[in-house]
Amino acid sequence: MSIADNLLAFTLAATLLTVTPGLDTALVLRTAAVEGRAQALRAALGINAGCLLWGAAVAFGLGALLAVSELAYNLLKYCGAAYLCWLGLNMLLRPRTQIAASAEAGGKTTNWFLKGLLGNLLNPKIGVFYVSFLPQFIPQGAPLVSWTFGLVGIHVVLGLSWSLALIGATRPLAGVLRRPAVIRWMDRTTGVIFMAFAARLALSRR
Repeated sequence: MSIADNLLAFTLAATLLTVTPGLDTALVLRTAAVEGRAQALRAALGINAGCLLWGAAVAFGLGALLAVSELAYNLLKYCGAAYLCWLGLNMLLRPRTQIAASAEAGGKTTNWFLKGLLGNLLNPKIGVFYVSFLPQFIPQGAPLVSWTFGLVGIHVVLGLSWSLALIGATRPLAGVLRRPAVIRWMDRTTGVIFMAFAARLALSRR
């Protein structure tokens, strides 16, 4: 395939991957509805920063370790599952009933950028996916590092665009979504989803 064909094929595949409902979608939607657009954007930036770090790992050969080392893969997998389970339990057992206090008001705020980043980095399937997926779209003889970062950059742009669309979709319903009963329900529902993803990740195989 030509360079244009490679880029088009990757963009189409990455678009399908991005819009497929998953943990990232649940995190951004819940954060946008309960915490507001600014916090949801921070979560989205954290998720995509994780993609860039995974891309760097693949570009410099570190990601290949996950593909060949059962110990490294399982260690990261179980750490990721434990983290998701911890997030899910907190939302399930201690759901909120109101929007978090702002930093300007002196309230305690959640670092959603860090949560998005950790949720991404502690999922070894993303690293293995990049290791196995990206090389298919890199032309033979092309510079590995620059092409890897270029493809990951396309994925990040798609991811941010999708996140912005999700955040925008919650705006017309902001009044309803911020009612105490709805916030409590969304926290508990998202908690269950996170715990389901944690179990799926812990029990998954390569």
